[in-house]
Amino acid sequence: MARVFRQSQTAPERHAGALNFRTGGADALLQSRGCGKDSARRGAVKNQAKRYLVSGNVQGVGFRFFAERTAEQLGVTGYVKNLFDGRVEVYAIGNAAQLQALRVELQRGPRFASVAQVTEAEAELLPEFSAGFTIEREY
Repeated sequence: MARVFRQSQTAPERHAGALNFRTGGADALLQSRGCGKDSARRGAVKNQAKRYLVSGNVQGVGFRFFAERTAEQLGVTGYVKNLFDGRVEVYAIGNAAQLQALRVELQRGPRFASVAQVTEAEAELLPEFSAGFTIEREY
């Protein structure tokens, strides 16, 4: 009698440099980045807002779509947009673990990007960006 082993449905896979999640969603990404489910859910979760400015070769390489997909997987709301000076701005609302995981992913960037620096600043909680994550246009 042969034994059949099944892969965990929440384990992330690496495929061509991108994360794929079967059903784990934000929990799988948080866990895969060392946050663990318990630390993301411990006590009362307080949302905060941060503004990230990403510099380097980050425009014309799919960075906004990468940021949108990553934020949605993490359960983060806000927006991403290109700036005239060549940087990308990410405004994000989430708990501390979600925002830390997002920062790590922004530093990594998509396959064709070359991230030189990610600066992070506290931001005001803007209710108009708390319903989802969008790609905004600067111009």
